[in-house]
Amino acid sequence: MAEVLFYERPVPLNRTTHKDLRIKGLQNLKFAHNAHSVPLTCTEFPIAARDLPILFAGNDLESAGPMALLGLRQNENLFLDDQGQWAQGVYVPAFVRRYPFVLAEKPPGAEGDDFTVFLDEGYEGFNQTEGERLFKDDGSETDLLKNAVSFLGEFQQHVARTRQFVEDLRKHDLLEARNIRLERNGNSINLNGLYVVNEEKLRKLDAATAQQFLADGTMAWIYAHLLSLTNIDRVGQRLALREDAEAGATKN
Repeated sequence: MAEVLFYERPVPLNRTTHKDLRIKGLQNLKFAHNAHSVPLTCTEFPIAARDLPILFAGNDLESAGPMALLGLRQNENLFLDDQGQWAQGVYVPAFVRRYPFVLAEKPPGAEGDDFTVFLDEGYEGFNQTEGERLFKDDGSETDLLKNAVSFLGEFQQHVARTRQFVEDLRKHDLLEARNIRLERNGNSINLNGLYVVNEEKLRKLDAATAQQFLADGTMAWIYAHLLSLTNIDRVGQRLALREDAEAGATKN
């Protein structure tokens, strides 16, 4: 599941089990080292488009959803260095920033809210002696935990809005398959299972739909996506630098 992409041992947050748990701030983002793409919500498009290619990916059109392309080879994030530091000045998707917490949907028939908070017990910053506590002595949530849960709630709302956004694109047949091919040192890289908005169909939208898209933000998100596609070349440049560094290390 994409929701738990980085999580080694996700478990439900529990006031009793985790009453003494403390958390040290994230020193690095090494947990995202193998992520060559991550899901992106439509509300992030305008800021993410400055740095990252935004595409729609899935096994087919019905399952395709927006994602930020972070690498061109499997299990490689070109925006992280060996120390797990994200490239300076480059947008970090909310999907990454919510770690080590996550909202997971409860199984059908389970009592309580539709979602429950999970945490990754495999996160190295969790301990019982250093950092900030998750719960106060009376069992209530600390401000740190409240803020983390609030962020998860906002993220989930943006996920729901993104689903509607993608459904609108499919409804008006605006997404088309796009294979991306890059040449590097005589080798070719082919990216398949990708979709982009068809600009010709976008221009032919009826006036009422176009007005609706302008009013609800859809049009702005579409153009942010289209503008972001120029960043594919920038990701290719990052790969070239990475490969050059690897070749240099091999020679030494």
